[in-house]
Amino acid sequence: MAPSGSRSIKKGCQRVLYWIPVLFIALIVAWSYYAYVLQLCIESIDDTGEKVVYLLVYHVIFIMFVWAYWQTIFTKPMNPLKEFHLSYSDKELLEREDRGESQQEILRRIAKDLPIYTRTNSGAIRFCDRCQLLKPDRCHHCSVCDKCILKMDHHCPWVNNCVGFSNYKYFMLFLAYSLLYCLFITATDLRFFIKFWTNGLPDTQAKFHILFLFFSASMFSVSLASLFTYHCWLVCKNRSTLEAVRSPVFRHGTDKNGFSLGVSKNFRQVFGDEVKYWPIPVFSSLGDGCSFPTCLVNLDPEQPSSPTGSNPANKSAAEGRQFPSKPLRESQSRLLTSTPSWTESDSAADKDKKGASNPVMTIENEA
Repeated sequence: MAPSGSRSIKKGCQRVLYWIPVLFIALIVAWSYYAYVLQLCIESIDDTGEKVVYLLVYHVIFIMFVWAYWQTIFTKPMNPLKEFHLSYSDKELLEREDRGESQQEILRRIAKDLPIYTRTNSGAIRFCDRCQLLKPDRCHHCSVCDKCILKMDHHCPWVNNCVGFSNYKYFMLFLAYSLLYCLFITATDLRFFIKFWTNGLPDTQAKFHILFLFFSASMFSVSLASLFTYHCWLVCKNRSTLEAVRSPVFRHGTDKNGFSLGVSKNFRQVFGDEVKYWPIPVFSSLGDGCSFPTCLVNLDPEQPSSPTGSNPANKSAAEGRQFPSKPLRESQSRLLTSTPSWTESDSAADKDKKGASNPVMTIENEA
């Protein structure tokens, strides 16, 4: 009992410590609100019209920033569906076999009914020993959450949460609105910051809030701009942070652009088809997080075809499988069907022209 009790106390302490970065950000934001609204706008600006405009724009950005941050923190990461978990009989069969090729044969047999196309560096089926499941494409085990996370990007201490399929859009909006928040404060505070050094401000406590507000906002702007730019690049390439560090491995080998469908389709995969939802922190990403369209021509023959909806033979074959009948949303299927080169006849024509040995299709980015 003692060891288990000490472990629970240790885990409880760790949970508390994990919230310290979030608390730090919350305190910084609360102070910035006080410094900007009370000390800068109300105390230091004399023109009523200018004061009203500053406060209105500030509060719109502030609300969107806090909303996106809240969603990033408290949206639970999505875990693989039950179809990817081993059944009790499969677990027993796997435990009885020696680790090696015999276990891989069992895993390959199970993976035949699942839309899994990625492999380990050695070409084996990606299997999580802790969660006892076959990892879907782009899924990784988080050592902090101790769970497998769908389309895991990274575990972010500043939100105390895993950034993955369920909250990646929120994370992008959080970066965008926090950057806009800092830039707006920096731009509107610059005039008063200059007055501070030319003794143009009255000798009150407001002058020190204005000074530190400018310094903190400008420094955060630099770091946020670099991070936001990097993640915009990842979205355009349809890669996660983990995939940028280590490219996904398919049956034919490593392919860093294996999930890229072109800039426009990559963007819509994260933000959705409807433009009106793009700037709002509500879920609008395409798909279910367990399967993703790829730009592969020679798909793994051992795996079920990706449900593009463009081939009746593929439809009828997919109906006989027990994996979810709609592993991709209808809107995500359009990511593939809207491009004529994804039809089977066009793929065959490309093979005749370029040779069947080329495993990757080149997809032109949309204007």
